[in-house]
Amino acid sequence: MIVVDAASGVPPYEQLRAHFASRIADRSMAVGERLPTIRSLAAELGLAVNTVARAYRELEDAGLIETRGRAGSFVSAAGEQARERVRRAAEGYAAVALAAGIDAAEALRIVEAALRPGTSSIPGR
Repeated sequence: MIVVDAASGVPPYEQLRAHFASRIADRSMAVGERLPTIRSLAAELGLAVNTVARAYRELEDAGLIETRGRAGSFVSAAGEQARERVRRAAEGYAAVALAAGIDAAEALRIVEAALRPGTSSIPGR
C-alpha cells in the first residue's frame, strides 16, 4: 500500500519515487513487475497526474523502471546494474574517506546528508 503524507515536507513525487525505489531495492518488486498506470495511481492517491509522472520519470532516469509505451512501466533489470555501480562508487568513496582521515561515522553522516531530499548537491535531486 502506498501512502503519501500531504503534511510532509517531502514533495509527493519524491515520496512516490522513494517508495518504489525502496521496494525495488529490497526486491519486494521483482524485475519485470508492472507498476500501476500513472492515471490509475494518481486517481487512487488523489494526486495530479503530473506528480506521478514525475516520480516515474525520475525512476526511469535512475534506471529502476522502464516504460514500454502503451504497455506501461515495469521494474527494469538495469536496476541491478545500477546497484552494482553504486556499490563500486561506495568502495571508491570509502577509500577516499579513509585516505583523507575521515572516520566511518563521519563518512556515513556525509552520505546520509547527500541522500536527503533538498539538501544534496547531486544534480536533479
